[in-house]
Amino acid sequence: MFITGTDTDVGKTYVTAGLAVSLRNMGIDVGVMKPFAAGIPQKKGFKSEDLEILANAAQINDSEGLLNPQFFPIPASPYTAWKNLKIKPKINKIISNFKKLSQIHSTILVEGMGGIMTPILKNYFVTDLIKDLKIPAILVTRTKIGSINHTIMTVNMCKKYKIQIKGIVINDFDSDGYKTKELTRDLKNLTGVPILGSIPFIDDLSNTSLYKIFSKNLDLKTLLK
Repeated sequence: MFITGTDTDVGKTYVTAGLAVSLRNMGIDVGVMKPFAAGIPQKKGFKSEDLEILANAAQINDSEGLLNPQFFPIPASPYTAWKNLKIKPKINKIISNFKKLSQIHSTILVEGMGGIMTPILKNYFVTDLIKDLKIPAILVTRTKIGSINHTIMTVNMCKKYKIQIKGIVINDFDSDGYKTKELTRDLKNLTGVPILGSIPFIDDLSNTSLYKIFSKNLDLKTLLK
C-alpha cells in the first residue's frame, strides 16, 4: 500500500509507522519503503530520519539502499532536487527495489513524498509512481480549515489516474481545525471513500504507544480487505 497525503507535513511518516507496528502485531510480515527522501542527512544511522522511524516500527534489517533508493540532501521535491543537484530520479531503480522487497515481505508500506502531485520528473508525478508500482493508496489528511478542499482534489486525482484508494486517515494534530466527527461525516459524503479513522496527537511515539493508538482508532479490518 502507498501512503500519500494531501500535502507535505500531514503526518505520513507516523501514520505509516503506526500501520507497520499494527500490522506486525497482527502477525503480518510487513516491510517498508521510502522511494525518495530529502533534507539534511542524519549524522548517525540512516540518512533519512523518516526512514529510520519506519524501519524501527517494522523491526526490519533490510539495507538502507534497498529501502530508500534515493536521498536528496536538500528539502525539495525530486524534480527540484534533480534540477538543483543534477541528480536524476531513478524510477526503474525504485520499481526494482520494490519488487525485491515484495519477495522478502508479504506486505509493503510505501511512504510517498509530499502530496499526490509532487513532481518527480517533468511529466512524472507521485501519481505515476503509484500507478507503476500497481498498488492501492491510503490518503492522510489533517483537520485544519482547507483540508476538505485538499482531500477532494487528492481523491479526484487518484480517480483520474485510476488509483484505488483503500481509505482516508485523518491526522488530528491541529488544535484549531475541524472537529473529527464532522470532518469524517463530510469527507465520507463528499468523496465516497472509506474513512479508516482519526489519529489523535501523539506524545509517546514508541512502538507500544503507536500500536495502542492505531489499533483503537483505525478500522484495520477494512484496510486489509
